[in-house]
Amino acid sequence: MKVVVVESPAKAKTINKYLGSDFQVLASYGHIRDLPAKDGSVRPDEGFAMDWEADAKSERQIKEIANAVKKADKLFLATDPDREGEAISWHVQAVLEAKGVLKGKEVKRVVFNEITKSAVTEAMRNPREVHQDLVDAYLARRALDYLVGFTLSPVLWRKLPGSRSAGRVQSVALRLICERETEIESFKSQEYWTLAADFLTAKGAMITAGLTHLNGGKLDKFALGNETSALAAKAAIEAASFTVASVERKKAKRNPYAPFTTSTLQQEASRKLHYGAQKTMQLAQRLYEGVDIGGETVGLITYMRTDGVQMAAEAIAATRDLIAKDFGKDYVPSAPRLYKTKAKNAQEAHECIRPTDLFRRPDQVARYLDRDQLRLYELIWKRTVASQMAAAELDQVAVDVTSSGKDIVMRATGSVVVFEGFLKVYREDRDDSPAPGAEDDESERLLPDVTEGEAMARQDVRADQHFTQPPPRFSEASLVKRMEELGIGRPSTYASILSVLQDRNYVRLDQRRFIPEDRGRLVTAFLESYFGRYVEYNFTADLENQLDEVSDGKINWKKVLEDFWRQFQGAVEGTKELRVSEVIEKLDAELGAHFFPDDGTGHDPRLCPLCNAGRLSLKLGKFGAFIGCANYPECRYTRPLAVAGEGGEGGGEPLPDGPKELGIEPGSGEPVTLRKGPYGWYVQLGEGAKPKRVSLYKGLEPGAIDLEIGLKLLALPRDVGEHPETRKMIKAGVGRFGPYLLHDGVYKSLAKDDDVLTVGMNRAVELLSQAKGKAAGPLKTLGEHDGKPVTVHEGRYGPYVSRDGVHATLPKGTDPLTVTLEQALPLIAAKAAKAPAKKPARKAAAPKKAAAEDGEATVTKKAPAKKAAAKKPAAKKAPAKKKAAG
Repeated sequence: MKVVVVESPAKAKTINKYLGSDFQVLASYGHIRDLPAKDGSVRPDEGFAMDWEADAKSERQIKEIANAVKKADKLFLATDPDREGEAISWHVQAVLEAKGVLKGKEVKRVVFNEITKSAVTEAMRNPREVHQDLVDAYLARRALDYLVGFTLSPVLWRKLPGSRSAGRVQSVALRLICERETEIESFKSQEYWTLAADFLTAKGAMITAGLTHLNGGKLDKFALGNETSALAAKAAIEAASFTVASVERKKAKRNPYAPFTTSTLQQEASRKLHYGAQKTMQLAQRLYEGVDIGGETVGLITYMRTDGVQMAAEAIAATRDLIAKDFGKDYVPSAPRLYKTKAKNAQEAHECIRPTDLFRRPDQVARYLDRDQLRLYELIWKRTVASQMAAAELDQVAVDVTSSGKDIVMRATGSVVVFEGFLKVYREDRDDSPAPGAEDDESERLLPDVTEGEAMARQDVRADQHFTQPPPRFSEASLVKRMEELGIGRPSTYASILSVLQDRNYVRLDQRRFIPEDRGRLVTAFLESYFGRYVEYNFTADLENQLDEVSDGKINWKKVLEDFWRQFQGAVEGTKELRVSEVIEKLDAELGAHFFPDDGTGHDPRLCPLCNAGRLSLKLGKFGAFIGCANYPECRYTRPLAVAGEGGEGGGEPLPDGPKELGIEPGSGEPVTLRKGPYGWYVQLGEGAKPKRVSLYKGLEPGAIDLEIGLKLLALPRDVGEHPETRKMIKAGVGRFGPYLLHDGVYKSLAKDDDVLTVGMNRAVELLSQAKGKAAGPLKTLGEHDGKPVTVHEGRYGPYVSRDGVHATLPKGTDPLTVTLEQALPLIAAKAAKAPAKKPARKAAAPKKAAAEDGEATVTKKAPAKKAAAKKPAAKKAPAKKKAAG
């Protein structure tokens, strides 16, 4: 028997079918151990020694793997083919060696880029050892992240109360978002004008041209900076006669884009499908690990954490065959297209992300995938096919129309696609800027034929006013792109970085754009002021390069840690004598322009609106920073951190005098108010001992709450409608863990883009179909035993049979749909025999007094505890002591 260890049950299930009965494939469920979240888990003074710890769930998996290995003669470590996968294999091997179960056993590492039968069997024929350089790079990265987090976060807590924590790469990503917001706030809009005119050709066709030269000189963007100059130019155009001065024609080719890497997949999924980076990676993981296609479980795409854009030769050949078959030979280029990775160090030396079988078209697998999986698979399939297609061919034409005196030049441009090539399958969407070489596909237009010297009859002339716009806020796609350009982090970490920033409430997503919360801006300003080197883009990128060199075996990983720790420790030591008041003064100066913006009226933005005398500034309280008046305690004006009158982390308008009244509830006539409590913002109906309250869920800003929204919140949970299959009501509400759907006892959390107040029936049914608890009902009823039904269920840990509250797991490999009543009853009986007798235990515990008299140890331990808890009068003396001391 041979044991194979992979990360996930889905992957184990797929591979087990390929390898046969001689192999037992087990899942580690990711990392089996990690650094304990406490100080001292990494010890620099002991050569960066690390303590590793397994949680209860991992201990169960370790035990199962160890028991299987004891009976086996060979162990294959088949975790993912990247650093994290190498690290998981290393951990598994280290733990099994410590348990002494590997003596005399051969241990091998196997990697495959796709989960298909041919790839898996080929990998098993070519095993290797665990790659220690990749493990060392993992250890260095893990130690760095731990040392920064557990050293820097306490500094934040002491010097900037209310802050959550700081991370090595997350802090740099946060800085990018905050700096972009500062650019937007400081942006000064500039006016400019453009002129366009319509011209009628001799053949009666119309051409629209824009002004490029005036008075013999070329115009720049701001040459016409006001209405006066624009109207003067318009008058000059209207007074002139025009002819065609030149016609320029040229052919252009546009080549396809490279296949997907991790980052480009995240970017395009964000633009085209509106998927967050984390959702994209989760869906890709499922497609990679395997989907049941007509009774056979197959991996649909190659490994999804990669910097590589190259494709295997057989995949290129298959793609070219498919293009010829589906689109014709004209769409197949004369030679295969070969792409090279642009990343400085593509440490994950894999193929691009592509379908494992190009002939498995999206429409053929649609019935086996849910909607989100299908859309992502289709995106990957199209991008891969397009990458091997012929270039698109365009005809581009530029016509210059000049005045009789040659002092005015107007230009008309147009292009038309004469051969679609790869554009027949795939066009890349824009975000903030076009992709390299991309043009505005949607504005293609064909200009009518004209000849040089042809007279042009001027028609309408238009002068249009414009204003420059600030740089756009980062979307997930543009932030991932910028981080990759700077070399910050690695593509496989981007999803978790963006998720952590939102979970810590440092940033929020609004209309798919990142907006920094004031808490995030404070943290960034603090780090830039006192730990500037460690949030510099070049420093973080250089450190990533060093980690890549560790994985290549060029640098010792402990040398990287020693160099970093020596300087970082010095920076931390330098803040020990720093007073909180100094920090607040510095941050008040740094962020003053943000919290107290000049509105241009001459009014002092720092003047207290309550006493009209005190100066507003940043203050620090027990629960974090806020805005307060310098005349405290005579003036008690405060407001949450946020620009006055705007929404934000404390939301919208300041509430110095208590709750904000939203209006009156029509039915009861009671007031509806917006309030802030110790656990955040909420809406309340009426007053009294127990008024109805509903908390604002994540993403719902206080500044956006009006009476209409407040009433909708108070009406939760609401009925969405009857489920079309069960005819039972679907409800939408807000609970402890946020917005949810409830149907037939099954809960399903709403996705980020779903609004609990507006989610409809179609979306609700779709989400509920994905709920983990959707199989709460039986898969099958086998019959009755002693008047009680015996049923088969699909549970979290696999299929099981149930009768009268006794659940028995089915043996591994048993098909739950073929189980009979005769097979189920012995399993249930065996499970019931193992269960503890609950009722006798309760009876034994009941006579506490008698047990105490018998001196039973458990009771004698409890008795003093009760006496101690009863000494309440002693606690009341404390205030008296304080008074006396005063």
